Amino acid sequence: MQRGSITAAFGAGLAISFVPLPVHTVLALLVAGIGRMNVPTIIGAIWIVNPITMLPTYYFAYLVGCRLVGAPPTQFAFELSWAWLEHGLGPMWLPFLTGCAACAAVFGIGGWLLLDRLWIWHVRYKYRTRRRHSNA
Repeated sequence: MQRGSITAAFGAGLAISFVPLPVHTVLALLVAGIGRMNVPTIIGAIWIVNPITMLPTYYFAYLVGCRLVGAPPTQFAFELSWAWLEHGLGPMWLPFLTGCAACAAVFGIGGWLLLDRLWIWHVRYKYRTRRRHSNA
């Protein structure tokens, strides 16, 4: 339970959650092992993108990718089939993958920095509170 391993695991978990393949848990365990990160934290962070939040999250990543690539967003109807993956995803793969990579970087680094700052603020707050009580 150290600040470095937990905050890094949270950021890495947020970044991994934008990988558009169903390998989140395996990838998270691999990254946690290599980076010596907190396993429960990284597993919890990857489940921010779950079956309920997956469509809005990946659609947001697609819209971000459209803005970055300069392509207009197109209407599409998602089907869970091999034919849709071959033909329906064709014009959208570049904005989608670009958006996923950009969101992974921004949310991963942002989540890591935000949790790190919150952790430091909380420790300082507890220290000040304990110091005031001991002086009184």
